[in-house]
Amino acid sequence: MSRDPTSAVLDYLKAHHLLLTTAESCTAGRIVSRLAEHDGAGEVLESGYVVYSPAAKQRLLGVDPATIERFGLTSEAVAWEMARGALRDSQANVAIATTGVVGPAPAPGVLPGTVCFAWAFAGETDAVFTATQRFFGARAQVIQDSALHGLTRLMHYHERWLRGERS
Repeated sequence: MSRDPTSAVLDYLKAHHLLLTTAESCTAGRIVSRLAEHDGAGEVLESGYVVYSPAAKQRLLGVDPATIERFGLTSEAVAWEMARGALRDSQANVAIATTGVVGPAPAPGVLPGTVCFAWAFAGETDAVFTATQRFFGARAQVIQDSALHGLTRLMHYHERWLRGERS
């Protein structure tokens, strides 16, 4: 039987003394929820923001309205600002941000299932990594898959940060 990937992330966070905050739009808190289902989540989970509307992204995380206007809500630029904002407003040293269109309908210029991610790390040197991924399936499946992707890729980007990569 294979190991639950969320448990692996939880163990990784503990082993590397990482405290997580999230800034979730399209995943609507599912990243935090996945972690909270496991014993020991309180050791690694600092906070989670669910910021569905543009106004909430701006008010709670400091996303610049000009960024939204220029790049759109579903963009790596917005995810980048969401992750930085979550770190700035917390005691966490790592953040995951998600923004996208889970479907079933597309948004103007954005296919359903498109999700932009950011993973931000704070320390002696800070770094933010971004990526866009498209997921397929019903809305609930896209949300689940997006949350799991955001969590499991955290380890990859943390390793890159440890190697000195910055974007």
